[in-house]
Amino acid sequence: MDFKRVKDYFYWLYFQYLLITCSYVLEPWERSMFDTILVTVLAMVLYTAYVFIPIHVRLAFEFFSQMFEGQPESTI
Repeated sequence: MDFKRVKDYFYWLYFQYLLITCSYVLEPWERSMFDTILVTVLAMVLYTAYVFIPIHVRLAFEFFSQMFEGQPESTI
């Protein structure tokens, strides 16, 4: 792949980010604050998902496996 095409693609992605977040109208210091807050929130969401989603999936699996396991006929 051509280096110029990759560079243009990343520039296009960055421009799309600026348009979607409307941060192209911000001053440079405001944009840096906005980006810092956005990255911090995104990092916290990803960390929380990494830590807690496997626990909830395991608990849900245990719950549903006990629910659909079936009872022995002697208890019916």
